[in-house]
Amino acid sequence: MATPRSVTLERLAYTLAAPVLAVAPNLYPDSPANQVVQLAGAAGIGGWVLAAKSDKPGAGRKILRWSPLVLAAAVDVAAGYTTGFGPCWMDGLLAAGWAAAGCLVMPFSRHTRRRHRPALATQAPAQAPQLAPAEAPEPPPAVPDDGADLLTRDARMLWEQAGMPGRTHIVKATRHPGMQHDMTILLRASETGRPITGLNEADVAAPFGVHSGDVVLVEVAIQPGRQGGPGWLEARITPDANARRRAKPTAQERWIDRVARPKGGAPGSELVHKTRDNERGVTFYRAKMSDSTESPRIDLPKVCRALDLPEDDSCVFVLIDGAEFLISAFDTPPLSAIFPATRELLTPDTKGMYVCGFTITGQPVKTMVYQHDKNAPAHGLTLGVSRSGKTQFFAINMAAQSLDGQVVWLSTVRKDEKTTVLGRYIDRQGSNALWMARSLRAAKALCEIRAEMPWPHDGQPHDYKPGDPRCPYRQLNVYADEFMTAAQDADFGDFIQKDGEDLTVTGLKYGVSFNPAGQSPFAHNGFSTEMKDNLRQNSRPVIFNMGSPAATRKAAEGTMENAYDVPTIPARYSRSEGSAIERAMRGEADPENGVSTGGVAVIILDNGRAVLMRSLYADFDTDLSELFPDDVNRLTDHEISELTKRGLWFDWNEPEPRPGEFWPEPDEDDEDEGRPRRRGAGGGKGGGGRGSKGGGRRSEQVTSPRQALEAIKSLTDA
Repeated sequence: MATPRSVTLERLAYTLAAPVLAVAPNLYPDSPANQVVQLAGAAGIGGWVLAAKSDKPGAGRKILRWSPLVLAAAVDVAAGYTTGFGPCWMDGLLAAGWAAAGCLVMPFSRHTRRRHRPALATQAPAQAPQLAPAEAPEPPPAVPDDGADLLTRDARMLWEQAGMPGRTHIVKATRHPGMQHDMTILLRASETGRPITGLNEADVAAPFGVHSGDVVLVEVAIQPGRQGGPGWLEARITPDANARRRAKPTAQERWIDRVARPKGGAPGSELVHKTRDNERGVTFYRAKMSDSTESPRIDLPKVCRALDLPEDDSCVFVLIDGAEFLISAFDTPPLSAIFPATRELLTPDTKGMYVCGFTITGQPVKTMVYQHDKNAPAHGLTLGVSRSGKTQFFAINMAAQSLDGQVVWLSTVRKDEKTTVLGRYIDRQGSNALWMARSLRAAKALCEIRAEMPWPHDGQPHDYKPGDPRCPYRQLNVYADEFMTAAQDADFGDFIQKDGEDLTVTGLKYGVSFNPAGQSPFAHNGFSTEMKDNLRQNSRPVIFNMGSPAATRKAAEGTMENAYDVPTIPARYSRSEGSAIERAMRGEADPENGVSTGGVAVIILDNGRAVLMRSLYADFDTDLSELFPDDVNRLTDHEISELTKRGLWFDWNEPEPRPGEFWPEPDEDDEDEGRPRRRGAGGGKGGGGRGSKGGGRRSEQVTSPRQALEAIKSLTDA
């Protein structure tokens, strides 16, 4: 049995080193040899730790290999701490044991190291040793010749030179029509049944020398005759198309790159089509959400910048309908056009609907003179600041009601030219708070009269039914312009507010509609919650410019059941001309090309959606007789007779209230004592009202205990 030379040398080294380990620490404790042995032992301990933490095979062999150094250091340290050679020559025994262990165990360790010849020769003595033949390298898996074209073979060669990224194989490469470098490559995993993982755009772009932004990875759908799924992938390499896309993008490409991206003006959307109407001078962008369950989130200024459109509210509008939306970009402000009112447009149809204006897209907007579905009249609510177009809307609304055979009363706080002109074509018109209070009291009393009026077909009273020819009376429409101002009048404000609220609640049963107008729909300005709810449920509120976009939105939301997006009505429509920065650098003034937004309003439709429109224009400088019927509609003789009996039908323009009209008549004894008449609730013909604000038009002078007692009684209605 032959012993390897390395084993013999290793045993000799252990034998010679054993005496040194026993003698050196005792005779030469400060010798550098001791320090070398201890440092070697520390290195051996470090080798143990690394071998124990390693996940690779052979950790036990490595620990055994470092053991002689660690054990030698242990013997050296022990010999240094004992007195002399220790009891029973312990230092020598430890050194001898270390040498014996090394001679027996370490050669075995050496023999089992990798890449070392075996410890014993296994060949027969008569047979000469021979070198083992070198292992032939494993040939790469042969790829069958599938008859691929030249482009596919070239792409495969580049792919193989790159190391088969993602452990994939190119099945086919297809060049895009009319492109020199653009192509689509179909990839599959090299191992059957393994999904393609860890492959990104950069891995595909590098072999073909293109930018990673010119590569798009797409999943492969399962098709007849071809597999799909996670083990397949399609890579579209389009450097030529992207260069053209950056220079001259199509409408679809511009939308995808600039509008539909996550930080774009309409993220997650896709353009359906872009159309141009040259006759109307408008470009339409119709789009929808890629996920039909999502709602559009549109930032209109950002969309304008992305599409190179002017950021102008007067020319660019958005209309949202579920998951779809339409962006309309006009060459000129569409709502600056004038739409003249005609009798044809204002004539109500069989359902009581007539055209009151047009939207930005030219669509007619309809409102109602009565509610066909509810079998009742329609209230009206019109809001807007001065010169916003309220009176113009009154004119077309009154004309439509008159063309339907209805009676109209109009009251305002102050007299003006337009209301005076309208007074020629309607039943009654007046211009102060007293006139408004009288008209509301008469309309309220008319409800009681009509509740008892017999119908000719059966002689019994019935509720009002619009369009029913058997109805013995006409619908009455009571208008109250600047209602909030009148409701705060010191003398008649409480009567106006109370009677107006009663009309909104009970008037619909008896063919009486209430049409207030003003600059606020909120309770602190005269609108109670009950009154506002009845008005918005039984009308289509119309909100003109309220002074600012924020005020307009607030007023519209106050009349809507759901807070939909409310369009903006600026103070004026003006196109953006040139660059504001360049004008500032040159010190030039901004162009003054504003167009008034009078007549532009937000109308709240039945589904709660707010629509921007321009109302029809009635020219007060011309004859309005073309819009109104030839004959003015009046109350019936029976109604006038009953109102006269109640002391409510007379010339309402009388400057002072009649005795007992609003407050009870004073007693003769009180007049003798100089006490003025009582101003309070109750009393008066035609129904009472609450006490006036401020306690009456002139303050009472209390000069005696009796007068004080009477004043207390009047306050408590005792």
